[in-house]
Amino acid sequence: MDAKEKQRKSFTTEFKVKIALEAIKGQRTVNEIASQYSVHPNQVTQWKMQAIESLPEVFSTKRERDAEDEEALKAQLYQQMGQLKVELDWMKKKLDCSSDQKRQLIEPGNESISVRRQCELIGLPRASLYYEPQPESPENLSLMRLIDEQFTKYSPSQKLDH
Repeated sequence: MDAKEKQRKSFTTEFKVKIALEAIKGQRTVNEIASQYSVHPNQVTQWKMQAIESLPEVFSTKRERDAEDEEALKAQLYQQMGQLKVELDWMKKKLDCSSDQKRQLIEPGNESISVRRQCELIGLPRASLYYEPQPESPENLSLMRLIDEQFTKYSPSQKLDH
């Protein structure tokens, strides 16, 4: 046998359907069909069985197929959501840094993720993002100085020295 004879024959879908339909009709034997189209009788039988097995799918309603597709999509999406949740929890544990460092990670101009969501993702209270420490008022400083003077004047260590 030369190389051409050893190669497998490739048949189109239309050709397979044509032969399978003839075999299903039963007007001629499998051997007659096989010899007419130059294929092996086992191949004719196999194509016939494949066609018969797939017929219920052809006649199923579109609604049933759509429902099955929708369920498969939902299952896939729930799996992705679960995976993202696990990854987010892992990231939050690994992102153990100070609030100042977390504030540096926030991108206020990012249009795809809001500032609120960014804060949620890295575990930063949003209020702390905007917090700016205020200096003490002069009145408070004066009062603290007076308290400090009184404390140092009457502290227990001062009483022991006298």
